[in-house]
Amino acid sequence: MATRLGTNLYWPGHRSIGWAPAKSLWLAGMTAAAIVLGPVTCSWPAFALFIATSAVTLCCGHSVGMHRKLIHASFDCPLWLEHLFVYLGKLVGMAGPFGMIALHDFRDWAQRQLACHDYSCHRAGFWRDAWWQLHCRLVLRHPPDFRLEPRLASDRFYAFVERTWMLQQLPWAALFFALGGLDWVVWGICVRISVCVTGHWLVGHFSHTRGDQVWIIDGVAAQGYNVRLAALISMGENWHNNHHAYPGSAKMGLLSGQVDPGWWLIRSLEFTGLAWNVRTPRDLPERAGLRRRSHAELRESTADAA
Repeated sequence: MATRLGTNLYWPGHRSIGWAPAKSLWLAGMTAAAIVLGPVTCSWPAFALFIATSAVTLCCGHSVGMHRKLIHASFDCPLWLEHLFVYLGKLVGMAGPFGMIALHDFRDWAQRQLACHDYSCHRAGFWRDAWWQLHCRLVLRHPPDFRLEPRLASDRFYAFVERTWMLQQLPWAALFFALGGLDWVVWGICVRISVCVTGHWLVGHFSHTRGDQVWIIDGVAAQGYNVRLAALISMGENWHNNHHAYPGSAKMGLLSGQVDPGWWLIRSLEFTGLAWNVRTPRDLPERAGLRRRSHAELRESTADAA
């Protein structure tokens, strides 16, 4: 988790959207390979590999390792397990550990301001938001100063993974090729990365623009929404309205019937003694400006949605 220093207002002329060549070409290359080679290399074993590797990297890696542990420190675990989960998280193909912290903290900082650029709030419309989030970056004239906490800044494993996160796909590509040929490489690497990265944007887009709301946070530029249909495929990250309300909670599916595979994993780790100090809303101070919507507001929003 980074230490946040400095402030910046989203004043006209103080920001610009610019093409980000590295992440754009990375995703475009993976997506092109998936579209061109995916249909001709599809087989049941290759598809099973895609499902299995996507599930492990998204749940153990991105949701639990990167987001709930590394970024929000919502539970404690042995360092070797943290390293393993974060390693799996970078295999999703979005960024290394420090890059993910920077992306997350910048977005959260921006959304907590009184005014926020459409880039950080996903308000630019579907296709423009897709282009911006997947291929561009927001450049501020006076950006906030984010500094890694000393524990992370001095971690040599994280520094190595950050420098080589794209190259880290190569050993797995070699293993998949040895075991299943080109089919496994295409579906275990290219299709998986293109689907997971694009899917992450889709969940992020809808969880900031539409869905169910139980909580409102007054005095901020962006609200979160719960996207019910994405519970399993997002490993519980879809309960974003809950997450905005209690960002430090290891549990995101807070209400009855809210499926949260990431929470199931953390509870399993806690049961085996591999996780402790697991934080839920009852362990956290209430966020400033947080209020639960009244029954009348909930009925009105349901009627509007219908």
